[in-house]
Amino acid sequence: MKRVQGTGFRVQGRPPTPNTRPRAGARSPFRIAMRRLRRHKLALVGLGVLVLMYLGALFADFAAPYRYDNEDRKRPYLSPDRIRFRDEKGFSLRPFVFNRTSELELGEWLEKVDKTKRYYIKFFVKGEKYKLLGAISCRIHLFGVDKPCRIRLLGSDWNGRDVFSRICYGARISLTVGLIGVFISFTLGLIVGGISGYFGGFTDTLLMRLVELLMSFPAFYLLLSLTAALPRDLTSTQRYILIVVILAFLGWPGLARVIRGMVLSLKEEEYALAARGIGAGSFKIIIRHILPNTFSYAIVAATLRIPGYIIGESALSLLGLGINEPQPSWGNMLSQAMSPANLQNYPWIIAPGFFIFFAIMAYNLLGDGLRDAFDPKGLTSSGG
Repeated sequence: MKRVQGTGFRVQGRPPTPNTRPRAGARSPFRIAMRRLRRHKLALVGLGVLVLMYLGALFADFAAPYRYDNEDRKRPYLSPDRIRFRDEKGFSLRPFVFNRTSELELGEWLEKVDKTKRYYIKFFVKGEKYKLLGAISCRIHLFGVDKPCRIRLLGSDWNGRDVFSRICYGARISLTVGLIGVFISFTLGLIVGGISGYFGGFTDTLLMRLVELLMSFPAFYLLLSLTAALPRDLTSTQRYILIVVILAFLGWPGLARVIRGMVLSLKEEEYALAARGIGAGSFKIIIRHILPNTFSYAIVAATLRIPGYIIGESALSLLGLGINEPQPSWGNMLSQAMSPANLQNYPWIIAPGFFIFFAIMAYNLLGDGLRDAFDPKGLTSSGG
């Protein structure tokens, strides 16, 4: 209020303009979900395990002391190395191992240990040449020992190959098959489900009958049949690509049905009706307005389905229908454990099975955390 000169009246001043900026505490649903995910301890544990596994797979040439096909016929079925700090000569601050070889006696491989010389474990040592990330020539490995000794953190297999090195290389196949397979299957599922739910009518009927036809076949037996039909002279790379395609082909129908149901309700929302009212094309509405609102479900479902792809590849490789030797995958490495005698005498050959278990548990923990984080009720209640 200010006084007008010469009168006894006060004139109302200009009212302040309202502050239209969003409140500082307001958060988008995605940020709310990420904040809730950070509070989910088990999900973070699963994420940490997966990050370590994928880093090990990406830098397998560096992390593994030897190549996956490096054989030493003098050291088959060696047990995991015992890392030592003390021997008959006394205590050492540097960890070391002894040189070991194998001898066949009465049909069983027995170890011979040479305790006369210590072989110290060294880090960032020179070894076999490789191309880091497929492009950079390098000879540095994370750890190793001097020749003629070899370090076997998880023992050796029947050809004297280092199990730990083969697990690192095998992770490239066993872990990536799930990511690539889920990407293909979820792309197909989102598109087919979106088109079916949005257009309805004859299109919906035709696509859903196709989905039901594919879902009527037992998935595992269909997988075995399709894989067994592959030519035997395929390279490991070609077989890997075809296995991914087959797994993706079997994985998309279930998602398409769920996405169709979500689209049936989303297409009646105000933003979809408004886009249709201003003349936007059907496919533009599906791609830009409807399918993005199904991503929260798709992310959670994809995370929970990746373990199925890992198990599928491992089962095929275990049965000899997957990746061929000497290229390792966690599944074909377990084929040696199918013999009860090998499993009893050399139990360390089951080590790839533990990595499969840890990967599946990590994905399930992460998937549970994402499901809780993207829960619509939780996002609504936490919107302040």
